Amino acid sequence: MKSSPIPRLDENELLHEGLLKCCRIHKGEIWEDPAGRHRIGCFDAARASDVQALMGTRRAVLAVQDPPYNIVAFERRDVPQFIAWCRQWVDNTYSVLDENGSLYVWMGADQAQEFQPLPDFMIMMRSTPFKSRSFITMRNQRGYGTQKNWMAVRQELLYYTSGTPSFDVDAEYTEIPKILRGYYKEVGGKRTENVERSGSENIRAGNVWVDIQQVFYRMVENVNGCYAQKPLKSVERIIRASSRKGELVMDFFAHSGSTLLAAEMSGRPCFTMDIDPVYCEICIRRLEHFRRTGLTGWQNGHPFEKDLAERPELAGFVEDTVKIPDAFQTALF
Repeated sequence: MKSSPIPRLDENELLHEGLLKCCRIHKGEIWEDPAGRHRIGCFDAARASDVQALMGTRRAVLAVQDPPYNIVAFERRDVPQFIAWCRQWVDNTYSVLDENGSLYVWMGADQAQEFQPLPDFMIMMRSTPFKSRSFITMRNQRGYGTQKNWMAVRQELLYYTSGTPSFDVDAEYTEIPKILRGYYKEVGGKRTENVERSGSENIRAGNVWVDIQQVFYRMVENVNGCYAQKPLKSVERIIRASSRKGELVMDFFAHSGSTLLAAEMSGRPCFTMDIDPVYCEICIRRLEHFRRTGLTGWQNGHPFEKDLAERPELAGFVEDTVKIPDAFQTALF
């Protein structure tokens, strides 16, 4: 099996700087999809003018936001600063969301830091026009833990709405079998189990997702260099439940391009942005790679293989930092 990884780009300044030369767009610029479906901007989600530049006159029915937890543009902030920054992009999201729209936010809860920033984010959201709808837990298969605490294997996903957006839970049956049996309802004088009353042996999606595999380096959808990649299946579930084909989806923290690619696979246009030109380029290349090969990622390869082969000075940055595959793969959240 080929193994040509690159390290986390947020932790390798020299490689990151070198890869800027490979980027097609830089701050303030937009990449327009030649197929006319998507748009990628190199913008700041906290700047209203940047958001307006990306969206133009369009409004999205669905926003899927995955901000870096307690980090703003790779600089760590304390919780109050982080929440104040979150309020900016939340307000900007609302300004370009359809009056009947949905907002999903991935948000961490550090059990070693009073579960922050999740609780303060939830409190902040009370003062916004959004209405809370659900608190979803996705189980990470590869957690981290200690002998003195429970292993941390969960990822928090918050679901909010504005107005009365569409929602189709029937669009998504999980791979979770109905293993918990019990008498839930009396039908025609007979107590029946859930299995008897349904035509499926699997359960529909609820707010606990244990059937989605966390992304790691052996998976086809893996994008080396990224540090918080969300599984395509999780984003596809959100998109199918809270939008219809042809309706616009937006994501202000593009990173590895999971929302973009999930929208492409689900028949929805996506307007997305990232403050970093390198991650914008990764998104462009991931979309092009999928359209060209049908593959959703690079597994043990990466988006800049050709560039590193042609530029020995960049390859040197990789050789000094990458030793073991697990050392660089990232999906920690």
